[in-house]
Amino acid sequence: MSELFDAVDALIASRSPLPPPAERKRLRQAHGLTLDEVAAALQVRRATVSGWEAGKTEPRPPERDAYARMLKQLAQLYPANAPVRPEDTAVPETPDVVAVPAPSVAEPAQARTGPAAPIQEPASEDTALRPAAVPHPGATTRPTSRRSPARNAAPVGSPAGATDARFENGPLAVVDVEDGQVLAYCVGGLVRDVPAKSIASLVEWTLSEGRLGQPKLSGPGKDADPLIVLTEVACEYYGLPVTLTQQERLAGRLPEGHKVIKQLVRAEWKLTKRGFGPWARIYRPAQGSERSCVQLCIPSWDALDTRHWADAAQLPPAELARLLGTYAARVMTPRGSTAVTGLELMTALHPPTRASEPDAMGKRHSEHNPGSLGKDPVDCAPCEAPDGHPLLADLPRFHQRTPAEVLVEEAYDWARPLTDAECLRPHLVGIDVNMAFAAGANGLTVGLGAPTHVKNPVFDPKLPGAWLVDLSHVDLSHVKLGKEWGELDSSLLPSPFTPKGERPTGPAWYATPTVAYAVELGYDVAPIEAYVRYDNGRYLDGWYNRLRDAYLATMADLGVGVDMSPADFLAAMDGYRQRDPQLAIVVSAVKATVKGGIGKLRERPRGEGWKPGQPWRALARPTWRPDIRAAVISRTRINMHRKIVKHAAFNGQYPVAVLSDCAVYASDGPSPLDFLPYRDGKPLPGGFKLGVNPGLVKWEGTQSVLWGEGVREQFNAPDLNLARYIKDGTVTDQDTGE
Repeated sequence: MSELFDAVDALIASRSPLPPPAERKRLRQAHGLTLDEVAAALQVRRATVSGWEAGKTEPRPPERDAYARMLKQLAQLYPANAPVRPEDTAVPETPDVVAVPAPSVAEPAQARTGPAAPIQEPASEDTALRPAAVPHPGATTRPTSRRSPARNAAPVGSPAGATDARFENGPLAVVDVEDGQVLAYCVGGLVRDVPAKSIASLVEWTLSEGRLGQPKLSGPGKDADPLIVLTEVACEYYGLPVTLTQQERLAGRLPEGHKVIKQLVRAEWKLTKRGFGPWARIYRPAQGSERSCVQLCIPSWDALDTRHWADAAQLPPAELARLLGTYAARVMTPRGSTAVTGLELMTALHPPTRASEPDAMGKRHSEHNPGSLGKDPVDCAPCEAPDGHPLLADLPRFHQRTPAEVLVEEAYDWARPLTDAECLRPHLVGIDVNMAFAAGANGLTVGLGAPTHVKNPVFDPKLPGAWLVDLSHVDLSHVKLGKEWGELDSSLLPSPFTPKGERPTGPAWYATPTVAYAVELGYDVAPIEAYVRYDNGRYLDGWYNRLRDAYLATMADLGVGVDMSPADFLAAMDGYRQRDPQLAIVVSAVKATVKGGIGKLRERPRGEGWKPGQPWRALARPTWRPDIRAAVISRTRINMHRKIVKHAAFNGQYPVAVLSDCAVYASDGPSPLDFLPYRDGKPLPGGFKLGVNPGLVKWEGTQSVLWGEGVREQFNAPDLNLARYIKDGTVTDQDTGE
């Protein structure tokens, strides 16, 4: 019988009477209580109490009964018709969700995102449409039906739209179906009823009542469109397949005759050239300055690549909203893959056009936005063009371009045999540069416009471009280190001028940072010709700053701060991903945004029925800029070489392998602290330094020297790049090409 009484008590508590939302706030303020105090007493989040007072959500047991009890007592103390003291209304109110301030970065960066893979150009995607949402007032709210811990339900940091009433529900919502009811899980734990019965009406609801979106990142830019993420159950509800067929996956979209696409057409909605795929954009043509567009993300169609988003697609709706909301707040609302988003972030920070000053008639016009890449694509230089580019259509079909014909700026993939002395050391220790390619972009001057061809130019390290120059005379055994000359063992060093670390044998094309490094090492250069860009600027600075801040803020949430000692940093990095697996996914996604964004600057054709010599879709973008990609990779590789040289000159230690931003050293101990030079806690100036900031290094992994020698012997590969396997020691036949 007692169980029945308990059940009755619980039922009554679930319907504890509450005053209207405005009265709840009045009673709290009348007693001089803050949102934080009430939240602490009820053991809920501050934003939760604010939502109750705004009428966005309603409390559920067990908090509802306690909240009703508090309000009942306050109502007895402060009747509705009683005068209110002036001080009762003076309780300071701050926004429910406060943006995380940008972390301070103590020193400049250098760059990378994963030790194994070079920067690839992702598959072509249509990114031309950039409409903004049309928010409308009015909303329907519902109590949260699946209560998650605040840690999992609320995003870390603020969605960028938190202070904009048009986007009060954040940048996105995860739509799910429970017991026949469609629910939209927004950031901050808000769950809303969705009355839409079709995809077309879901788009209408999102734009008319959703209050979703994100304010523009730059003055001349556009607000981000609302993002709707559909769970598997929601796909079924709206007549979409849970997974794509093999043919649909290859096409990247549903067939044009699918019933959902027909529904959209009847409702006068349009799709971009990408069609209805994992990242579908549904819009109507702009009416004046107003645009109507919603983006869909369908995780079960592989919209969230597991290489970058891990198991995010399998998360419950509230947790997925939290994860994607955190990424959106700190980077931007996802626009597709992390590569697409990385490229879109560049444009969002530097929109191609802006409004002009009023003319004589008081009208404003669209004009070029200084510092941007503009709205029209520019041709690359012939040496910057990848194989198959229309500029190379006249080359013989099987012609292999030489270094004197093509610019090849790629990340390191270099290794050498161990010396006898290194074989006597027990350990191989890998160190990895944090956010290496992002830091390589920081402060880098890149071309903004088209190249100018120059014969016999005088090299200018401040002028971005591609230079045909012979650097074979640069001798690494005798280089300038600051103001002094130093002696090194060049046989143990990779060349800074080629990805494979081989010394050049004659003239070759190089990006400006590579040639500038030859001058820094103390050698004269005499370019034969060049393609330079006189219209230039630090286009990527804002992009770097935003991604750096996103990375550092998320790492700080995971317990890894910027001011830690080397030992504390290594300890904090140990198991940091397990402290909050969702935030660890955000870190991975931020890194992939960096790497993919840089790679997409030279996106190659894939599919599309393309043939060599024909243009492909990406060439129509102003952000198709292989010269900028080359400059970033060049600077990143040079940054790595500079640290290697400083380290070798200081203590005579040389890397045995370098892969992109990971370097492996033979060491007497298993920790980076066993070979990195620190004096009184201070690192070697200009060398490797442990820390979380971009450009500093972390521990990548440790294996034994016996392991390294055994692997090379097993595969009969004395120059096998051990940096590729240093993390966990696993090597397969596929890795070695056997």
